[in-house]
Amino acid sequence: MSFAAASFPLRRRAALAGLATLPAMLLAGCAAERPAAGGRPSQPVRLVFFEDDSLTVPPAAMDVIQDAARAARANPQAPIRVLGFIAPDPQDAPTVLQARLLSRRRADRVVAELMNLDIPADRIQVLGRGQAPVAEAAVEARRVEIHIGAN
Repeated sequence: MSFAAASFPLRRRAALAGLATLPAMLLAGCAAERPAAGGRPSQPVRLVFFEDDSLTVPPAAMDVIQDAARAARANPQAPIRVLGFIAPDPQDAPTVLQARLLSRRRADRVVAELMNLDIPADRIQVLGRGQAPVAEAAVEARRVEIHIGAN
């Protein structure tokens, strides 16, 4: 394998890591809005990225969470789903239970921040999904997705 071919996954990871620092509005602006039930456009999925084995919400992620809270307040009837994921780790693979626990705890951290921003807990469904099916991009796999509405 050539050096260029071997470094491709590293460049991809670096590029994905850079996405985590983009302002929330820029990320939201990239999503195609399509009408949902009731004629309102569906909301883009908002992503919060975490460091390896961490439950700490990075400062850049707070912009994403604040944007999600604004969208949730603007759509008071829309359901909110918060899904947590962890990266697959072939060298220290967690059990299914451990993976779901960490992914759920990450999702719970994001929910706690949404509740601090006046989003009622009864609007939010929280799921820990365990390992994300993205083996080559750990940054992209260590995430929490915030879905608002029918998306």
